Amino acid sequence: MSPARYHIELTKQAQKDVAKLTPKLKAKLKDILRYKIAVEPETGKSLTGNLKGYYSVRLSFQDSIVYRIENERCVVLIVRAKTHYGE
Repeated sequence: MSPARYHIELTKQAQKDVAKLTPKLKAKLKDILRYKIAVEPETGKSLTGNLKGYYSVRLSFQDSIVYRIENERCVVLIVRAKTHYGE
């Protein structure tokens, strides 16, 4: 039996973030969403503090994908796709 696959949804902010990514990072994001997050969303780093309940996966040295899992709908909601450390 194949693992359950989650549907991916992006917030408006995440859509804006994706539009600002380079073509290479867009391709990497697509692969991470399709082959990692949609298959096993809990594999991301569990965040703490005011982001408790959210997860992150590194996209590049500066950028991370931040998301939350909505198990009841079998959805992963991507909140940010281009977070900047140090800004």
